[in-house]
Amino acid sequence: MKRVVITGLGVVAPNGVGVPAFTQALKEGVSGVRHDVQLEKLQFSCQIAGMPQVSDDLKRQYFTELELRGFNSTGILYGVIAGMEAWTNAGFPIALNSVPDWDSGTVFGSGTSGIDKFRESIYKIDELQTRRLGSTVVAQTMNSGVSAYLGGKLGLGNQVTTNSSACATGTEAILMAYDRIRSGRAKRMLAGSTGDSGPYIWGGFDALRVCSSQYNDRPAEGSRPMSATASGFVPGSGAGALLLEDLESALERKAMIYGELLGGQVNSGGQRGTGSMTAPNAEAVRRCIAEALKNSGVSGWDVDAINGHLTATAKDAFEIENWTEALGRKGNDFPLINSLKGMTGHCLSAAGSIECVATVLQLYHGFVFGNSNCTDLHPEIAAMIDPSRVPLHQVDVKPHIIAKASFGFGDVNACLIFKKFDN
Repeated sequence: MKRVVITGLGVVAPNGVGVPAFTQALKEGVSGVRHDVQLEKLQFSCQIAGMPQVSDDLKRQYFTELELRGFNSTGILYGVIAGMEAWTNAGFPIALNSVPDWDSGTVFGSGTSGIDKFRESIYKIDELQTRRLGSTVVAQTMNSGVSAYLGGKLGLGNQVTTNSSACATGTEAILMAYDRIRSGRAKRMLAGSTGDSGPYIWGGFDALRVCSSQYNDRPAEGSRPMSATASGFVPGSGAGALLLEDLESALERKAMIYGELLGGQVNSGGQRGTGSMTAPNAEAVRRCIAEALKNSGVSGWDVDAINGHLTATAKDAFEIENWTEALGRKGNDFPLINSLKGMTGHCLSAAGSIECVATVLQLYHGFVFGNSNCTDLHPEIAAMIDPSRVPLHQVDVKPHIIAKASFGFGDVNACLIFKKFDN
């Protein structure tokens, strides 16, 4: 079985587009949550969002003018930028070879694709203008559009596919890619996920009343994971990507190695017990974490830090309880824990992959980023773990092992164990 390492990273996040900007934002606690004029106009309860700032100049670095004509799928846009950044960040050129790269593939997840393009198509069809839909409407709206675009731009000849598991999508995609490399069926895999922006993605959550509506005049304070004053999640979007590679290949080409992926686990609670379409089954969550540790050959006491799912809803304390049970640690013995969502909002299908990029950057640079907007730790959480385990600002602790988990609608779970690389 092959060892799997991370040799490339790419990110399009609300608080930083590109690895350098994103790394700085993590260290400084920069928020990417902003007031959204469109959400206000549409009378959403939550009128703030985490949306990446992608300039037209940046778009032209990844797409031709012809490709951009009639292009309005933000999910594919974010995913292609993040994926291609991870590819070049790993030291691979964007080559126009006539033969596919049989050793390289991608598992790049998506929740939905091209919602705005769908809306445009519906209007044109209803107005009897079907022939004016354009030649890219199918590629922009099929769920596998993001992996198809990446496969073509990079000439990938191994598995090219898209998975979809709600908020667990990105974390699951990375484990799927890991399994393919570990079993020797690929040398390298581009793994990640993306999520569309806009009211047609976020409207359903606003209707469910799970989004923050009390901080519309203070956007940067709106996303408050683990806080006593959390009032729901802030919707977000973006994409994250990791270039996974077998260790032998990485060493042979003298690649820079960001970290190692030891293993992980995915499972479902079957919407039984405490589980439902929108709530996790506690036993399934704990089993997922425990089995991820077992599959990675480490114990709960080896974990130095956790990057949690932690969405700023009533389920945050429930998640902490599951971590304490799965790891067998609580109080002052609990690992440091943080949530990226305080800076980005909840990026839905893109959340897991963006947060995995943040996890790997912490290992590589030797720090744990702080929890934004958590000066008033929820009392139920404070009763389980020492408040010092929830840092408010960057901590230079040089973690060796970080656990990352994502839990999604449909009662699905994913957990990965990352390790600082050493021979």
